[in-house]
Amino acid sequence: MTFNRYIFFAIMAAVLYAISTPVSKLLLNSLSPVYIAALLYLGAGFGMLMVWRIRKRTSFHEPMHFSKRELPAVFGMVILDIIAPILLMIGLMTSNPENVALLNNFEIVATSLFAFFIFKEAIPGRLRLAIVLVTIASIILSVEDAQAFKFSAGSLLVLLATVSWGLENNFTRKLSFNDPLVVVVIKGLFSGLGSLIIAFALGDVVWMPEMILITMLLGFVAYGLSIFFYVTAQRELGAAKKSTLYAFAPFVGAFLSLLIFRHIPEINFFIALIFMAVGSYFASTDRKNKEASKHYST
Repeated sequence: MTFNRYIFFAIMAAVLYAISTPVSKLLLNSLSPVYIAALLYLGAGFGMLMVWRIRKRTSFHEPMHFSKRELPAVFGMVILDIIAPILLMIGLMTSNPENVALLNNFEIVATSLFAFFIFKEAIPGRLRLAIVLVTIASIILSVEDAQAFKFSAGSLLVLLATVSWGLENNFTRKLSFNDPLVVVVIKGLFSGLGSLIIAFALGDVVWMPEMILITMLLGFVAYGLSIFFYVTAQRELGAAKKSTLYAFAPFVGAFLSLLIFRHIPEINFFIALIFMAVGSYFASTDRKNKEASKHYST
């Protein structure tokens, strides 16, 4: 069997992103949600800036410059990338990490619906079915009290984060003509700086060198480096095959969460897992679906 390094890159992208949820849950014991969000994005931004500079020395490729017409998309992307991770980290504080990992798949739904209602894009049949299945799974995971039909506040915040990223994905698409690494650097540095300003204002910034380094390293690996592998794989494998390989990232995250925290999930988790798995399969195997999967969503 011939080793295909691009399939390996796609798998690595999924695995590296999957570690972000359980490790972030551990970091919340020491740092605030807003501070963690800032450090994650700054880690991705600075890390990918170094990768970009190294690649620039060995390549003649020059990224295109953004025009005034793209500035609203850049601004929207940065603002949403400030909001989304903060919501995610706050939601993660009070939620089981395996649930949060699976709820990340709701980004598929959000991205597709924003593309349909705002940008008037068609939704293929298989993707429609995926939206229904993933939505059902998300509702099951979010219900805290089935008898009273009470939703978990933490899960709702996580869903709001995926909605923010879903809209952000559509803004990012408008910048896809540029070098993806440049887009990731802009996301990381400016969104991270925005979150850091909020953390300063809240008094959440603390000088803990080891924790700061670990969090920024997680951002570089789970967000920045994952995106690098993601984009590299997409260029060679195509969106459909890459999405199929990348779609198991939330399930890897859920497995790692169960392994690390040794938490025995309730029955609703396993029911939702089935719906989510089938929905992810239909979303990732729809050849017309090139944007509903995670697209530069650091």
